[in-house]
Amino acid sequence: MIITLTNILSIVRKLVDISLVWMIFYFILKNIKNNVKLSLIFKGVFIVVLLKVCAYIFGFTTINALLEYIIQWGPIALIVIFQPEIRTILEQLGRSQLLGRHKVLTVDEREHVVYEIMNAVEYLKKERIGALIVFERDISLGNYIDKAKKLYADLSSDLLIAIFYEGNPLHDGGVILQGDRVTCAGAVFPTSSSPKLNRRLGTRHRAALGLAEETDAICLVVSEETGRVSIAVKGEMFYNLSLDDVRMMLIDELRPKQDIEIDEDEIDEEEIYEENV
Repeated sequence: MIITLTNILSIVRKLVDISLVWMIFYFILKNIKNNVKLSLIFKGVFIVVLLKVCAYIFGFTTINALLEYIIQWGPIALIVIFQPEIRTILEQLGRSQLLGRHKVLTVDEREHVVYEIMNAVEYLKKERIGALIVFERDISLGNYIDKAKKLYADLSSDLLIAIFYEGNPLHDGGVILQGDRVTCAGAVFPTSSSPKLNRRLGTRHRAALGLAEETDAICLVVSEETGRVSIAVKGEMFYNLSLDDVRMMLIDELRPKQDIEIDEDEIDEEEIYEENV
C-alpha cells in the first residue's frame, strides 16, 4: 500500500478519536469513584442490566418484559428523579482539574500543614469553638471559593483560630485550603441528606459530609457544642476522633497518590518475600 498524506491524516484522525473516547471513559470512571451519589446511580443501572441479561438467558419472560420497559423509559425517569444530582455531577466535571490538585505538597510542607492544623484544632477543641476546615484535592472547589471571602494567606494556627473565633463575622462558614495556603473563609457548602448521619449533628457536620459526597475534599469539623473532632472524606463521616487519629488521617490523606502506590508496592514485595522465606 502506498503511504499518502491522506492515509496518514486518516490514521491520525482515528488515533485522536480513540484517545478522546478513552479520555471520556477515564473521566467518567474517575468521577464515579469520587462521587457517592453517582456511584449509587451507576450501581443501580448495572444491576438492572445484569438482571436483564439473566432474564434473557434463563427465559424469564415476565421479568424480561418488565425490565424491557424499565430500560426503555429508565433514562427519562433518571433525568427527572435525579435532576439535582445530574446538575451537580455536570458542575463537578466542569470543576475537575486535568492536572490534579493545585499544589502537591512536599514532605516538609505536609508536616507544616498538619502541625499548624493540629495546633488550631487542639485549641478549638479545648475552647469548644466550632470550625469547618476543608482541604481541596483533585476536584476544584473554585465554585465555592468564588462565593466566599478571599484571603490567600499563609496557613497558621493563629489565623485559623482568629477566623473561627465567635466574634469574627466569618466564623459560621468554612475555610478552604489549597496546598499550604488559606484561600478563603466563610464558604458555604451543600448539606448532606444522608439518613446515616446522626440527627443531633449540626449544620457544619452536614455541610462537611455533603461536600465529601460530591468531591474528594477532606473536611475537618470541630463541634461547637461538644468540642468533638470529626473528618468527612470519600462520602463517609468519621466522628469523635482523638487528636492522634486526626493527625494520622491528615498525614495519610494529604500524601500524594504516587507515594501511596509506592508504599503499596513495597508492602506487596515484603509479603512475597515473607511467603518465600
